[in-house]
Amino acid sequence: MDLREISRLLYQIKLAEQNVASSFERETGFSLTRYEMLQVVKERGVCSQRAIKEEMKIDNAAITRHLKILEEKGYVVRERNAENHREMFVRVTEKAEQDLRDCERDEQANHLVLQALSAEEIHQLSGLLQKLNSHA
Repeated sequence: MDLREISRLLYQIKLAEQNVASSFERETGFSLTRYEMLQVVKERGVCSQRAIKEEMKIDNAAITRHLKILEEKGYVVRERNAENHREMFVRVTEKAEQDLRDCERDEQANHLVLQALSAEEIHQLSGLLQKLNSHA
């Protein structure tokens, strides 16, 4: 495979990411990053911004920016660690939990990925992307 074929493949991945992310946001009202962030915090209960950073592999500035938006919308509460004032803890609100439940119930069967790919194809793609990301 030559460099041109690889660049075409990478460009197709980029286009797919843009299409899927736009579709996800239109259908759910959440950006994909903020949705994932809410899921990470929800799964952990209360967690530090550092834990979110490590789980999602994005920088501190992006974490802070997204959490500020989520906080303004009433989806998360951020509180300073009383023992270490530089550390910030995050938890989801009841509003976030309800909106996530509604979103999962309403949009599960309509998402572009589920329309375009079979369950087996989704599983294969997930494995390939994990493999690709593990070498990054």
